[in-house]
Amino acid sequence: MTQRNLTHAVAPAAPGRWLVLAIVSSALLLIVVDMTVLYTALPRLTHELGVTASSKLWIVNIYALVVSGLLLGMGTLGDRLGHKRLFMMGLVVFGAASLAAAYSPNPGALIAARAVLAIGAAMMMPATLSILRLTFTDERERAVAIGVWASVASGGAALGPVIGGVLLEHFWWGSVFLINLPIVLLALPLARRYIPASRPDRQRPWDLIGSLQVMAGLILTAYALKELGRAQPSWLQAGLACAGGAAMLAVFVRRQRARPYPLIDFAIFRNPSFSSAVASALFAAAALLGMELVFSQRLQLVLGMSPIQAALYILPLPLAAFIAGPLAGWLLSRVSGARLLFVSLLVSGLGMGGYLFSYDGALAAQMASLCVLGVGIGATMTAASSTIMQSATPERAGMAASIEEVSYELGGALGVTLMGSILSGVYAHTLDVPAGLPAAGAGAARDSLDEALIVAEGLSADLGASLAHLARTAFDAGYAVVIATATVMLLGTAVLVLLNRLRGDTRSRGATAG
Repeated sequence: MTQRNLTHAVAPAAPGRWLVLAIVSSALLLIVVDMTVLYTALPRLTHELGVTASSKLWIVNIYALVVSGLLLGMGTLGDRLGHKRLFMMGLVVFGAASLAAAYSPNPGALIAARAVLAIGAAMMMPATLSILRLTFTDERERAVAIGVWASVASGGAALGPVIGGVLLEHFWWGSVFLINLPIVLLALPLARRYIPASRPDRQRPWDLIGSLQVMAGLILTAYALKELGRAQPSWLQAGLACAGGAAMLAVFVRRQRARPYPLIDFAIFRNPSFSSAVASALFAAAALLGMELVFSQRLQLVLGMSPIQAALYILPLPLAAFIAGPLAGWLLSRVSGARLLFVSLLVSGLGMGGYLFSYDGALAAQMASLCVLGVGIGATMTAASSTIMQSATPERAGMAASIEEVSYELGGALGVTLMGSILSGVYAHTLDVPAGLPAAGAGAARDSLDEALIVAEGLSADLGASLAHLARTAFDAGYAVVIATATVMLLGTAVLVLLNRLRGDTRSRGATAG
């Protein structure tokens, strides 16, 4: 990920700048890991908090939805208050919310704590890039720093289920949040001492209303998708939520076009390279996080793995992503961003497709597919980040950085919502409950595999075994549809990138000929 366009003045190298990179990277790791760290804990949450399938998706997804809505506005708030100040405030909010989430007594309290956690993440995330741009004045050093940032951003989300699995092997589910506190307590004094302060720009307006419009639109749209994934959906509620979400987003777009300092200048999307990179980041994150959501659940609930076994099973994916990220950054100096984006997405799609045909087969084939998928995703994220920043003019660099971050978070929210709804819908409509099961038990069993297994524990041996087998079979049917959807999403995005690249080449030849 290069950052050539973002520096306006040359200043002496900041002392302790590599320590600043470590502080910022640690905070970024917390932000992206918390998107997925709960995946491994979901089966345990069902038992200990009585979490339903719908609540489960909200617990996971409210984080990404709130972050996506607030990110754009928090960037301008950082300009007004100073990025160092906003970063440290975000650390405090994140730490307090982590403590509240760890000791949540019920699903509603956990959802609320996750929303506050997202506010802290949204305060920190835009500041991370701004702090790095301010700290690293040397072009080469900045490139290294941004490369590390991109690697953490791409590999961190894939690492979440692994960290969750390791913690759950020895501690209760709240430990996945308490692990944040030592990092926050260490980062705060170091940030205060070493992060350089930026000069606040009081003239820069903060568009809180625009951020709330985006967040409301996204949450309503997510609610509509979740409602459609229920066994007996309310078409009226889904329709009203969808219409309300679309209206909110339309109002946001109209309002931004009329503002002198918009959160998003939609003219920037006319650049084919920029729009291709945003689409790549969005759908790659959606495919990865949506797949991981169901992946970790299958390993525990269908295959009967412990959290630590599931973590080790997933490990090849984040390791491959971490390795591929910096490698893609090195290749970008030799290969065009559009070409690397296409190849990376194609590799991702082939890896996901390979896993689709091997997830119930030989272990070696599964591991190979996960490694290919990880390489493709890691390279895609780095190539997308670099292309987004290179495609933006200097005066739009800050906006481009915000859009880049929103793409990842919104992609994650889209993936969890879409894939979770697909899984729930296919599972509910595929499950054929055995005869003799009480109506209340049948309704709970159709809600999710977790609840079906809990119901099975309270039945006779034969009836319980029959329900568990049928529920696992129905889950696998939904699982296959999810993986197939993710495969199509990645390959379709690769085709889109290729078409945009060809269109851009045609325009360039036409301009040269003219």
